[in-house]
Amino acid sequence: MLFNSVAFAVFLPIVFLLYWAMKRNLRAQNLLLLAASYYFYACWDERFLLLLIFSTVLDYGTGIKMHEAKSIGLRKFWFWLSVSVNLGFLGVFKYFNFFAQSFAEGLQQLGYKADLWTLELILPVGISFYTFHGLSYVIDIYKDRIKPERNFVDYSVFVSFFPLLVAGPIERATHLLPQIQRKRAFNYTSAVDGLRQILWGLFKKIVIADNCAVYANMVFNDSSNYSGSSHVMAAVFFAFQIYGDFSGYSDIALGTARLFGIDLLRNFAFPYFSRDIAEFWRRWHISLSTWFRDYLYIPLGGSKGGNWMRVRNTFIIFLVSGFWHGANWTFIVWGFLNALFIMPSILFKSNRTHLDIVAQGRIFANFKEVGAILLTFGLTVFAWIFFRAETLTDAFQFIGDTFSPSLWSKPEQIKNIYVWLLVGFIVIEWLGREQQYAIAVTGRNWPKALRWLFYLVIVTLIFEYRGVSQQFIYFQF
Repeated sequence: MLFNSVAFAVFLPIVFLLYWAMKRNLRAQNLLLLAASYYFYACWDERFLLLLIFSTVLDYGTGIKMHEAKSIGLRKFWFWLSVSVNLGFLGVFKYFNFFAQSFAEGLQQLGYKADLWTLELILPVGISFYTFHGLSYVIDIYKDRIKPERNFVDYSVFVSFFPLLVAGPIERATHLLPQIQRKRAFNYTSAVDGLRQILWGLFKKIVIADNCAVYANMVFNDSSNYSGSSHVMAAVFFAFQIYGDFSGYSDIALGTARLFGIDLLRNFAFPYFSRDIAEFWRRWHISLSTWFRDYLYIPLGGSKGGNWMRVRNTFIIFLVSGFWHGANWTFIVWGFLNALFIMPSILFKSNRTHLDIVAQGRIFANFKEVGAILLTFGLTVFAWIFFRAETLTDAFQFIGDTFSPSLWSKPEQIKNIYVWLLVGFIVIEWLGREQQYAIAVTGRNWPKALRWLFYLVIVTLIFEYRGVSQQFIYFQF
C-alpha cells in the first residue's frame, strides 16, 4: 500500500477515526495500531507478514531472556542468537545471491569454471528497517541501556508501526516505546501540522521525485545516445529524485504519526544546503547515520585512537552503509566515495565545523557559503551516479560519456516546466530551511485566504503533474 495511493487515502482516515474513538482505552488503541500495521504490511505480500512476526517474537523473547539470564555466558547466548538470526535472514534474502555470484566470478578470474546455484527470492519490503529496529533494541538491553518491554503488543507496535515500517525512519526503543506506553490525547495543532507535512511530502514525491525520475531514467537507461550536458542534468535530476522520494516518504511518515499523537525521529534536515560532506551526512537519512554511529562507529573505537582509527572506522561505516543499501558493487563504491570525500574533514578535525544552519537568520548566503554548498552538492551528485547505475560498467560508461565535447551543448528532451518546478521547489526549501520541514510555518501569519490559496496551489500541482507513478526508491532496501 503506497502512501500516494487511493488505498492509503481510504485506509488512513478509517484508522484515524477508529483510533481516536478509543481515546480512553490505550490498550485498544495499541491493538488497533498493531492490526492496522499488519494489514498495511500484508498489502505488500502477506507471505512475509510471518517473517515480520517471527522477527518480533524473537527479539521480544531474547530481550527478556537476556535480562533474566543468571550468567554472562547465558546472556551472551541469547544476545548472539537474536543478532545471528536477524542478520541471517537479512543475509539470505538480501545478500546470498551477491556473495554467490561474486565468488563464482572470482573463481573464473582464477581460471576455474563455477556453476553455483542462486536463490530466486523476493526481497521482503522493509526488512532492513525493521531488522535494525530489533537489533538496536537487543543491543541496548545487552548493554544495560534499557530494560526489556514485557507488553508484547506495545513492543510489536514499536517494531511495526505502519508509518515507519517499510522505509523508516529507524526508531530507537528509548524514543518510541515510551510514547506507545503512555496515553495520548488528541492535539488539533499537532494534527494540522501533520497534515501539512503529509501535503509537502506528497508534493516532494509526486511532483518533484516522480517527474525528475522520467528524465533521469531516460538518460541513465540509454546514456550512450545522449550528450554530456544531458548526463549532467540526469545526474542532478536523480539527486533530486532520490531526495524528493525518500525525504517525501519521511515527511508523510512523520506527518501520519503526528495524527496519532506520536512523534518520530526526524530523518532529513535540508541536506543539499550542506557546506561539506560531514554536514551532509548529519542531515541525510539521519536515523541510519546515527544508528551506524552509535552501534558501529563508537563500538569500533570512534575517534579516540588517532588518525588511523578515525580513518579506518570512517571507511568501515561508509562501506557497511553502502552494503546496507543493496547487494551490488555500485553501492559499495558509492559508500567508498563518500568516505573519501569526508576524509579532509576527518583528518583536519573539521567535521564538526558546520553545526548551525547555513545563512541562519539571513535570506541570502554569502559567496563562500554558496561555493561550499555547490562543491558539496557536486561531489554528492557524482557519488549518486554509482548509486543509480545498474553496474560499475554502466557507471563508468555514464561518467565517460559525460566528459565529451557535447558537455557544453543544450540538454536534449528536457521540459522547461520541470526545470521551473525544481527551481521553485529549491527556493521554497531554502526559505524554509530553519524549520522542521519547508512549509512548517510558511503562511502562518498570512491572511487565511492567502494561506489556503498556497495549499490549494500545492494540491493542484500534485494532481496536475502526478505523471507516471514511481515506486519509492528505498522500498528496495
